[in-house]
Amino acid sequence: MKYRSLLLTLTALTVFSLLLSACAPAATEAPATEAPAATEAPAATEAPAATEAPAAACENYVLVPKNLGNPYFDTSNKGAQEAAGELGISVLYQGSATADAAEQITLLNSLIAQGVCGLAISANDSDALVPTGKAAMEAGIPVVTFDSAIAPDGRLFHINQAVLHDIGAIEIKMALALAPEGGQIAILSATSTAPNQNAWIDVMKEELAKPEYASLELVEVVYGDDDDTKSYNEAQALFTKYPDLKVIIAPTTVGIAASARAVTDAGLIGKVFVTGLGTPNQMREYVKSGAAPQFALWNPLDLGYLSVYALHALATGEIEGKEGETFSAGRLGEYTIGNDPDLGLNVLYGEPFVYNAENIDNFDW
Repeated sequence: MKYRSLLLTLTALTVFSLLLSACAPAATEAPATEAPAATEAPAATEAPAATEAPAAACENYVLVPKNLGNPYFDTSNKGAQEAAGELGISVLYQGSATADAAEQITLLNSLIAQGVCGLAISANDSDALVPTGKAAMEAGIPVVTFDSAIAPDGRLFHINQAVLHDIGAIEIKMALALAPEGGQIAILSATSTAPNQNAWIDVMKEELAKPEYASLELVEVVYGDDDDTKSYNEAQALFTKYPDLKVIIAPTTVGIAASARAVTDAGLIGKVFVTGLGTPNQMREYVKSGAAPQFALWNPLDLGYLSVYALHALATGEIEGKEGETFSAGRLGEYTIGNDPDLGLNVLYGEPFVYNAENIDNFDW
């Protein structure tokens, strides 16, 4: 009996010991709760990615020239891209192959539908683009113009390259300098609807009515439509029609280069002179050859640069586009929105500059 009792006791102890050892692993497996895996809260810390507000910010602006392939506007785009790099935004450069208002309107309607951040436009037609400019602004897209303005109702303000009167007046002044004894002059413009061209031509006609320009006779105004071939042909036609022609004034970068080339090809250097508005790189050889001894312009690179800074100031709420407001334009400094009785709200870049053989090599654009 004692043995049996002892045996039962040992058996019970053995079973109890086995039960304890079987339970022990469960206790030691607590680390298998792998608290670190549960603390893989990095999923929670990824919230900042969801709150990346800059991704939702508007960063796409568009510079719309009168037409592509135009050295003047290509230079403006270089300035626009410079500003874009400084501001950390994207600026697209989009336009049609020809300087045509209908094509420009089609493009702008497409950009409005895409919901771009802002539009800087050089208008092919001041009045025709007003409804399109209004549609953009009603869609919350700020609109400024540069070089050639949409009428005031179709934009917030205009980036004015120079005082309108000064641009027209300096072209007549240069014409007289090239033909000091007077004579016949002609104007070779861009399109017949280009608002800036027409405004400058009006000023030229007003200047010609002054006594100091009585020796100059304006014989004709022709249009090359900012097309190189057509402008070249129009210049040649002027040589034939007016054998005594002294000066061609071309207030367009396409027209002035084409006219200077036409003078060169016709062997008329020293007999017919070309002046107007051009860029240093395109006119350098003609200045040095004497086909176009002097011409004027502002800096289109700065004009594109200023336009992008103005758009960004509007899109970010720095300004609303009201008279008297100021905004910073990077390396160009601060600008103030003014109001002109004819032009409306505008920002004035500066005065036209005369390029000639003495200074042409100081510029590379």
